[in-house]
This record gives sequence, structure tokens and C-alpha cells, in this order.
Amino acid sequence: MKINLKTLELALQKSWSKETSYPPLQKKWTYKNPSLGQCAITALVVQDYFGGDLLYCKHNHHYWNRLPDGKEVDFTREQFQDVIICFDEIKLREYVLEGKSAKNAKTLERYRILKQRVSKFLDQNR
Repeated sequence: MKINLKTLELALQKSWSKETSYPPLQKKWTYKNPSLGQCAITALVVQDYFGGDLLYCKHNHHYWNRLPDGKEVDFTREQFQDVIICFDEIKLREYVLEGKSAKNAKTLERYRILKQRVSKFLDQNR
């Protein structure tokens, strides 16, 4: 299915929940800050649809995307108010989904939930 970034952004926003948030942040998750704890799984879903690299800031444990055309996309940036996000490294998809910290964060399970919700939203809004 061919979609644009704005449509994917809306699908992600409508699909985020306490359940898909990073487990240590779930108690702080609210509809007022829906992107809280959603960065890794959101970056993975963006990569599913548009390809590119998974960028990582180790200081804030934050993920976002660089698309194949070089454009950077960060749909979860607003969870960080006045924090500086810097690029430290590119992470492999396998690391984000299956690394030691991913297992503790239940990243694979949360990613599957988010991906399913996004796909359903996109199917219903064609």
C-alpha cells in the first residue's frame, strides 16, 4: 500500500496507547502526551513503510528515522520538551527488536501491537 508521511503520522498518533508505551513510562502515559515512550516502535513502523535508517540518541535513549532521501522524521519528538536530541549512531533493526534492552522493554510485542493498529487504521481510511 502506498501512503504518504502525513497519513502514516496520523495512523501512528491514533494507534499509540498506554499499552504500546515503553513499560517504565506506562504509568506516566496520557492522551496529552501520547508519544511518550513510543519512539523505538514508531521508528520501526516508519521504517516498514519508508525504509531508511534507525537513528539513535544514547543520551536520551531516543529513536527516529532517516529516510532514503536523507530527510529525518521524528514523530515522537514532542515527548521531549526542552531536551536536546543528538544523533549518536545508527541502530540495526534486529538490535532494536531483539537486543537485551529490547527484551526488557518488550519492544517486539509492543511493535506488533502498534503495527497491527496502524495497518487497521490505514485499511479503514483508504
